[in-house]
Amino acid sequence: MDTFICDTDHVILPVPPETGDTEMDRVYERFVRHMRCVPNSRLSIKILSSIQFTADLLGYSDAHVAKLLMDLGLRAPRSAFPAEFLRFADQALMRSGWDVGGPSESLLDLKRFWDRIGEDRFSAFKVDYPLLSEHAVF
Repeated sequence: MDTFICDTDHVILPVPPETGDTEMDRVYERFVRHMRCVPNSRLSIKILSSIQFTADLLGYSDAHVAKLLMDLGLRAPRSAFPAEFLRFADQALMRSGWDVGGPSESLLDLKRFWDRIGEDRFSAFKVDYPLLSEHAVF
């Protein structure tokens, strides 16, 4: 798989899908097109903004768009991904590959990438557990 690597920001941008999957084509096209328009010099902010824009434009969740782009080869620091996707990734990485809801090969590759660039290995355990739910009735 060909990749575009930007070493200064620890980012590997996704490559266009090889299959004729129109969903992945649309997500990739909108994501790359919006990346050029984000007025920020930090690449992680550009990626996060482009994921959110693509999700809003196509009517998908932020986590779904992030997962599709991860499957296409997007590798970036944790700060470049939406919180919803990070929650999914952390929960999947706590399971073995044989369990239901376990990590895919691309998610394991993303975890290896995070380890290689020095991301916190215990970030999955640093989760905020609120004592009251938002919908608590008094």
